Amino acid sequence: MRSWQIHELGEPIDRLAIDEVEVPEAGPGRLVLDVEAVGLAFPNVLQCRGEYQVRTTLPYSPAAEVVGRVAAVGDDVEGFEVGQRVVTLGGALADQAVVSAATTFVVPDGMSSEKAVALPLNYCTTWYALHDRAHLQPGETLLVTGASGGTGSAAIQLGLAAGARVIAVAGGPEKVAACAALGADEVIDHREVDDLVERVRELTGGSGVDVAYDPVGGDGFQQLRRCMAWDGRLLVIGFLAGIPKIATNHVLLKNYSVVGVHWGASLARDPGSLGHQMGELFALAGTGAVDPLLHPVYGFTEGARALQDIADRKVVGKVVVSVS
Repeated sequence: MRSWQIHELGEPIDRLAIDEVEVPEAGPGRLVLDVEAVGLAFPNVLQCRGEYQVRTTLPYSPAAEVVGRVAAVGDDVEGFEVGQRVVTLGGALADQAVVSAATTFVVPDGMSSEKAVALPLNYCTTWYALHDRAHLQPGETLLVTGASGGTGSAAIQLGLAAGARVIAVAGGPEKVAACAALGADEVIDHREVDDLVERVRELTGGSGVDVAYDPVGGDGFQQLRRCMAWDGRLLVIGFLAGIPKIATNHVLLKNYSVVGVHWGASLARDPGSLGHQMGELFALAGTGAVDPLLHPVYGFTEGARALQDIADRKVVGKVVVSVS
């Protein structure tokens, strides 16, 4: 069968190649899936480069999530049967993938594979960030950076679903339009404003924002911290633009919290939380409150290009590769 794999660390476009590999078998606690769609994300880029916090084991096939039909069920697995369409964390950018039954969920009827595969990483991370870490309340103001990306667009939708006022920050007309289409109450084009902090203060009557959701980091973090309201919560989601330093005196003087969001590690401490999060997201998807923003779907032979486009910040929404 076909599988995109990397044997030497580096940029995805340079190192990923399609290999012919053996058909996998389902071991205890595992499922084999006939893959229909694969979700990719920025951590997959870091894994290809060898820059992720968990060491990359080679050969490596990138996949943040997979949707497919159950082809085989391993020993000690209950609740799944051959032919079911499911979504799971991890997997492989391949025709078939072996996945853990513990992180796999049946996809509701009527939900496309491309939409379903966009949920686990981006939306569960964001659910955990907004509800478990920030305790976002109705009527509060949520500021989202990188708002047209996979996690950013999820934050817009889940913020609105929680009853918050959402201010989205993106760069360029296409990304701004995408945020507006998602329903953001205000959208700021950071390429067009001279002073982001001043613009946020204008939009909040000078008080700042209650919660900031930041998957970008870098120099923009220094502007973002100046946008915080008294008792605000600044969520550290990721470091797409680099790891910033924190001025702790500013944190003290404005009485806000800088809150780490390590969703993956949280699952090890509370494995049952993933099922709760997916249940909430499927329910919101049923009402239309959750409807993942997708970048134009890539074909299987475009797998390396799809991941490189994430690395080069050329995408709007979730990146999905169609396999079947």
